Amino acid sequence: QVQLVESGGGLVQAGGSLRLSCAASGSFRSISAMGWYRQAPGKQRELVALITSGGNTNSADSVKGRFTISRDNAKNTVSLQMDSLKPEDTAVYYCNADVMINIMTRFKPYWGQGTQVTVSS
Repeated sequence: QVQLVESGGGLVQAGGSLRLSCAASGSFRSISAMGWYRQAPGKQRELVALITSGGNTNSADSVKGRFTISRDNAKNTVSLQMDSLKPEDTAVYYCNADVMINIMTRFKPYWGQGTQVTVSS
């Protein structure tokens, strides 16, 4: 089984910074894309940032220039550095990874349990 464990959420004032981390563990063959999504109360879950195994990244327009995604393929970890945080960044942030368990299976998305980020004005 694959587990994604997030850490680093919390409460911060507007303009501050937080760093989220996510580690994948368990028995699997390969991870392709890893990313971060968020869901604010009453809203749909949305993509924040994505990074491929080759290091290509994509991020939502609302976080461009403020958030930076990175990963360590050797450690199966992905991080999200969040700077210049705004109250509208308040949400539960979820780690996501596309994982291949073995050569007989396809890549399948796995999710972390979520970590709360609250930005006060």
